[in-house]
Amino acid sequence: MHKVIINGVPQFVADGTLLSEALIKSGNGIDHPCGGKGICRKCLVSVNGKEELSCRYKIKSDIVVSLSENSEILSVTGAIETGVITEKLCFALDIGTTTLALALVSLDENKIIKVLTRTNPQRAYGADVMTRIDYCRKNGADALNKAVIAEINSMISAFGLHKIEKLCVSGNATMLHLFFGIDCSSMGVAPYTPVFLEGRIANAKELGLAGVEYVEALPSISAFVGADIVAGMNYIGMPANGRYNLLIDLGTNAEIVLFDEKSALCTAAAAGPCFEGANVSCGMSATDGAVCSYTESGIKTVGDLPAKGICGTGLVDIIAELLFDEIIDETGFMECEQFDIADGVYLNQADIRQYQLAKSAVYSAIITLLEIRNISFDDIEKMYISGGFSAKIKIGNAVKTGLLPKELASKCVPINNSSLLGTFEYACSRNDLSVYTDNADYVDLSGNSAFADLFIENMMFEV
Repeated sequence: MHKVIINGVPQFVADGTLLSEALIKSGNGIDHPCGGKGICRKCLVSVNGKEELSCRYKIKSDIVVSLSENSEILSVTGAIETGVITEKLCFALDIGTTTLALALVSLDENKIIKVLTRTNPQRAYGADVMTRIDYCRKNGADALNKAVIAEINSMISAFGLHKIEKLCVSGNATMLHLFFGIDCSSMGVAPYTPVFLEGRIANAKELGLAGVEYVEALPSISAFVGADIVAGMNYIGMPANGRYNLLIDLGTNAEIVLFDEKSALCTAAAAGPCFEGANVSCGMSATDGAVCSYTESGIKTVGDLPAKGICGTGLVDIIAELLFDEIIDETGFMECEQFDIADGVYLNQADIRQYQLAKSAVYSAIITLLEIRNISFDDIEKMYISGGFSAKIKIGNAVKTGLLPKELASKCVPINNSSLLGTFEYACSRNDLSVYTDNADYVDLSGNSAFADLFIENMMFEV
């Protein structure tokens, strides 16, 4: 056994234990966007005064570990809060890959009383669903399940109320599997089969939840288009007069659904987690010090603190500005080795390529769905943008960089957390969600030749 002192607090671990595992057990889990492969270098910590990757460092002796302060990821839900407690209450919960959002709901007034948001502690096991599925495949679902249940219990407790009857929950299919403690590894390999897609009702105590009697989960559509998208459709509602709505959830993955009154066509674009800061040299989540806005006149950071890295909205802004200034050409090439944003914060050629991959995947997926339905941009009533950074994204820059179609810019409606808001709507009305799921078809882009052609074509920038 070795003595490990983490930020002044000692614990004892077996010889050969990974430092990342020791950090998680001590309650100091830090982000491992790459799932512990040692390639993202986002989990650097100080070990006896020397920087080490916590996901690769095996403990072979007594050590002293120093961690920088963690801060919560900025999360904007878009909920209007009354602050007024009524007699009949319930909870609405969105389990996002990056953040958790829990709303206390008045069923007497059908209004949200208050919302709490927290960082999803599962980020210590990987930034996106695939890294967490891979962790589950190797280690089982127990650790991931316990991490999220403990955080939800903490959030429920923070409201300081007596037991609430029900909690309605949405999230992508992977998050819901892990919430229920179900092995999700079957969704990591073809044919990507989930254990369940239907809505579920469960005893909260059996799930390890305190302060709630029972849980009701909303249904999913497919392994990669989950209950969060169903909730979003529920919040938006059906378009009228033969028109279509587009819902694009931009988080650690990009889920897209095109729907009218009769049916829905949906897909998931493998955009990767670059919008959440992974796979980008100075990328980070929207926490204190993240560059969240960039213009020719200067930068803005989360918390107005010294710049430490770049989050999703900042990345879009920076690339748009570099295109405008002709520092990046239409191919994405940049003559300089790196472009400095602030002291120690920069963008390099590999980062630009990561963005090109992500933006082309999203844009090409949108066009593919329109072509399958044989409709034009004119047939779209609204394009709703939800997800991790939709609240702060500058639509003009998203269009400039080729993330969103310019033809739909005037129809774009950011709605922050559509999953939470749609779950709240369901908690109040308990309306029939089968109208969104029964006639929904999933398009697998991996085998779609039209998407493949569009993806190559849309890698370029328009300058």
